[in-house]
Amino acid sequence: MVIHTEGLSFNFGNQQVIKSLNLQVPEGSIYGFLGPNGAGKTTTIKLLLNLLKTQHGSIRIFEQEYHNNRINILSKIGALIEQPAIYHHLTGKENLQNRALLLKIPATRVGEMLNLVQLSGAANKKAGQYSLGMKQRLGIALALLPDPKLLILDEPTNGLDPNGIIEVRELLLKLVSHHNKTVFISSHLLAEIERMATHVGIIDHGELLFQGSVKDLEAISHPQVCIEIDNTVDAANLLKRKNYTVTDVTEQYVYVTYVSREQMSLMNTLLIQNGYKVFGIIKQQKDLEKLFLAITQNAA
Repeated sequence: MVIHTEGLSFNFGNQQVIKSLNLQVPEGSIYGFLGPNGAGKTTTIKLLLNLLKTQHGSIRIFEQEYHNNRINILSKIGALIEQPAIYHHLTGKENLQNRALLLKIPATRVGEMLNLVQLSGAANKKAGQYSLGMKQRLGIALALLPDPKLLILDEPTNGLDPNGIIEVRELLLKLVSHHNKTVFISSHLLAEIERMATHVGIIDHGELLFQGSVKDLEAISHPQVCIEIDNTVDAANLLKRKNYTVTDVTEQYVYVTYVSREQMSLMNTLLIQNGYKVFGIIKQQKDLEKLFLAITQNAA
């Protein structure tokens, strides 16, 4: 495990914001740390980066305890918390050169990072003139400059337009698949994490409600049948009278708990025989957003 915490707890005064957190982040993973605003994500990240002092529990990173290995651990971590710390009056290249000078990193890394985050064409443009997506990519380039093994990102797609979100997502996927990085990324954008994460941790009110691979998460999801049909309310009532478990009804769709392929065929026949127009019927897993809501509501 690149990150392993045991019983990690933290209080601000009398308010407990992190409650006995046991994180396990495997090497080579994109770990999506999910939770609503105020759930404790940023506080956890500050503890992982030693920006807050551990009060209770332990943190092991790269299988080393923080207490005796702080400098060595932090030298292998790159981080971006919320907004990137960039100088707007400097160009993208100058921002990287300045950081390289401070960290005594070879200047050749600057060009490599600009190329990696696809900013070579804007290298000599003032950073203040960058789009939000470009600024985030520059922030990630700054975090990657010392060639860390672990990249910790706090809400890196916050405030980005769809193009910016895609740019950051593709970059993170490339970092893991081609550059052997491990990425720990916090977010409240469930759909975005679903597109790139290999592992997920769900936190709410400081408590870890779920942790595991995306496949583990799918395993606790009960499949459902999505039926696209006219007159959804009447169709749902018919299915209920025939003892089918209807889980949701919208203007276009009726959702029913999946049992078997035969069940789908029987429902389709029933609806058609009763005069309904069935435009489509398909088995599907719950998406991450519905799972998140189910997990957090059950915990409450």
